[in-house]
Amino acid sequence: MAKNISYMSIMSELGAGTRGACLGFDALRMASYDIDRNFFDRYKIKRIKDFNEFLFMDYTDESAKRIDSISLTFKYIDEEIGQELKNGAFPVVFSGDHSNAAGTIWAIKNAYPNSRLGVVWIDAHADLHSPYTSPSGNVHGMPLAISIGEDNLEYKINEPHAETIGIWNAMKGPEPRINPSDIFFISVRDTEEAEEHLMKKYYIPNVKTAGVRRLGAAEVAGRALKHLKDCDLIYVSFDVDSLDPSISRGTGTPVPEGLTVEEARDIILKLLESNKVCCFETTEINPLLCDKGNAMAEAAFQVIKPVIEKIEQNFEK
Repeated sequence: MAKNISYMSIMSELGAGTRGACLGFDALRMASYDIDRNFFDRYKIKRIKDFNEFLFMDYTDESAKRIDSISLTFKYIDEEIGQELKNGAFPVVFSGDHSNAAGTIWAIKNAYPNSRLGVVWIDAHADLHSPYTSPSGNVHGMPLAISIGEDNLEYKINEPHAETIGIWNAMKGPEPRINPSDIFFISVRDTEEAEEHLMKKYYIPNVKTAGVRRLGAAEVAGRALKHLKDCDLIYVSFDVDSLDPSISRGTGTPVPEGLTVEEARDIILKLLESNKVCCFETTEINPLLCDKGNAMAEAAFQVIKPVIEKIEQNFEK
């Protein structure tokens, strides 16, 4: 479907609970220096406007921190990525925090409103919380709930403000952008009861790290593609906290028992053998939290470099 590749950076970190994800792309550029220092010079990378200046302003609702600013960010993501998609591009997106993924999903659905969209979510977290259920109020834990239009009131623990509810409902839109059954989790291993309820309710598959090692990358990717076989398009979202923190703790929410660089790389490369994949996004690199220099960005670059090269090869065929 796509005719070319576009490279886009959205360094908004408004949805994260810690600071530093806005530096994720710069950390990747530094990581490339010793491996392939001219790598990013080959691409024109469009930077989407963020509103990180609002980090210095007080937020008014603990149940969904800075949701008003995040909603504004989504409009820019939708406009910029959506236009690239409508022009026939395959977006490669470098993102600050994972809340931005809901904006990318928004853009894909607006560009292809009649297409059924599936999501492969490679992450330590399910990100299925809503303002009603979130224990932290950080919106980077809510992008999939936004995308499936789920409040999960059965597990309500918060009383969001009326303004928050209005913004939340507008972000969800008049109908879900993806079906909950069209999500496939890989390496999700840190969930709360509210999220586990939705995973069971909607029969969302999750191949944990042990399963990846038992089955192998090719089989895991094959299962994901089989699960999403009725989808017209597939979006792949790679959160670097899917990687094991023994590599580095340079992400906002590191969780033990994660993937190796090779496992993450090989899964994504296998997924890209499907011509249904329409967008790849990587997110949550935070060099301010890195305990080993710039190791997380270096690990992520070892995943991203062959992935981008594979995407380019696909377009050369």
